[in-house]
Amino acid sequence: MKVSEITAVALAGALTAAIGSLALSAPAAAQDTEKCYGISMAGENDCAAGAHDCAGMSKVDYDPASFKLVPTGTCKGMDVNGHMGSLEPMES
Repeated sequence: MKVSEITAVALAGALTAAIGSLALSAPAAAQDTEKCYGISMAGENDCAAGAHDCAGMSKVDYDPASFKLVPTGTCKGMDVNGHMGSLEPMES
Protein backbone atom coordinates (compact mmCIF):
# COMPACT_ATOMS: atom_id res chain seq x y z
CA MET A 1 0.00 0.00 0.00
CA LYS A 2 1.10 3.53 -0.70
CA VAL A 3 1.38 6.12 2.08
CA SER A 4 -1.58 8.05 0.64
CA GLU A 5 -3.75 4.91 0.69
CA ILE A 6 -2.78 4.18 4.30
CA THR A 7 -3.58 7.77 5.26
CA ALA A 8 -6.97 7.58 3.54
CA VAL A 9 -7.83 4.32 5.32
CA ALA A 10 -6.76 5.76 8.67
CA LEU A 11 -8.84 8.90 8.15
CA ALA A 12 -11.87 6.84 7.11
CA GLY A 13 -11.52 4.73 10.24
CA ALA A 14 -11.23 7.79 12.48
CA LEU A 15 -14.30 9.36 10.86
CA THR A 16 -16.31 6.16 11.28
CA ALA A 17 -15.34 5.98 14.97
CA ALA A 18 -16.30 9.63 15.53
CA ILE A 19 -19.70 9.17 13.89
CA GLY A 20 -20.27 6.00 15.90
CA SER A 21 -19.57 7.77 19.19
CA LEU A 22 -22.06 10.51 18.30
CA ALA A 23 -24.74 7.91 17.65
CA LEU A 24 -24.10 6.33 21.06
CA SER A 25 -24.48 9.63 22.90
CA ALA A 26 -27.68 10.69 21.09
CA PRO A 27 -30.12 8.76 23.32
CA ALA A 28 -28.74 10.46 26.45
CA ALA A 29 -29.31 13.89 24.92
CA ALA A 30 -32.83 12.89 23.91
CA GLN A 31 -33.93 11.88 27.41
CA ASP A 32 -37.11 13.38 28.84
CA THR A 33 -36.73 16.68 30.63
CA GLU A 34 -38.88 18.94 32.78
CA LYS A 35 -38.82 22.66 33.52
CA CYS A 36 -37.32 23.39 36.94
CA TYR A 37 -37.88 26.94 38.18
CA GLY A 38 -35.71 28.82 40.65
CA ILE A 39 -32.41 26.97 40.23
CA SER A 40 -30.65 28.67 37.29
CA MET A 41 -27.84 31.14 37.64
CA ALA A 42 -28.04 34.55 35.91
CA GLY A 43 -27.70 34.09 32.15
CA GLU A 44 -27.97 30.29 32.36
CA ASN A 45 -31.74 29.83 32.20
CA ASP A 46 -33.19 27.74 29.39
CA CYS A 47 -36.13 30.01 28.62
CA ALA A 48 -39.15 32.11 29.61
CA ALA A 49 -39.68 34.29 32.63
CA GLY A 50 -41.68 37.37 33.53
CA ALA A 51 -39.08 39.95 32.49
CA HIS A 52 -37.77 38.11 29.41
CA ASP A 53 -38.72 35.33 27.04
CA CYS A 54 -35.45 33.83 25.89
CA ALA A 55 -32.70 31.49 27.02
CA GLY A 56 -29.77 33.09 28.80
CA MET A 57 -31.54 36.37 29.52
CA SER A 58 -32.17 36.05 33.26
CA LYS A 59 -30.38 38.83 35.14
CA VAL A 60 -30.44 37.28 38.63
CA ASP A 61 -29.35 34.02 40.21
CA TYR A 62 -32.13 31.61 41.19
CA ASP A 63 -34.83 33.66 39.41
CA PRO A 64 -38.09 32.05 40.58
CA ALA A 65 -39.72 32.73 37.19
CA SER A 66 -36.89 31.30 35.05
CA PHE A 67 -36.46 27.62 34.39
CA LYS A 68 -33.64 25.24 33.61
CA LEU A 69 -34.34 21.93 31.86
CA VAL A 70 -33.43 18.97 34.06
CA PRO A 71 -33.99 15.20 33.71
CA THR A 72 -37.62 14.28 34.40
CA GLY A 73 -38.28 13.48 38.04
CA THR A 74 -35.29 15.36 39.47
CA CYS A 75 -36.61 18.91 39.96
CA LYS A 76 -38.67 18.48 43.14
CA GLY A 77 -35.69 17.16 45.11
CA MET A 78 -33.20 19.66 43.73
CA ASP A 79 -31.53 22.03 46.18
CA VAL A 80 -29.10 24.49 44.61
CA ASN A 81 -27.34 26.48 47.33
CA GLY A 82 -30.49 26.52 49.48
CA HIS A 83 -32.84 27.25 46.57
CA MET A 84 -35.35 24.45 46.02
CA GLY A 85 -36.47 23.60 42.49
CA SER A 86 -40.14 23.98 41.56
CA LEU A 87 -42.16 22.58 38.65
CA GLU A 88 -44.14 25.85 38.54
CA PRO A 89 -42.96 29.47 38.34
CA MET A 90 -42.76 31.08 41.77
CA GLU A 91 -43.34 34.63 43.03
CA SER A 92 -40.24 36.79 43.47
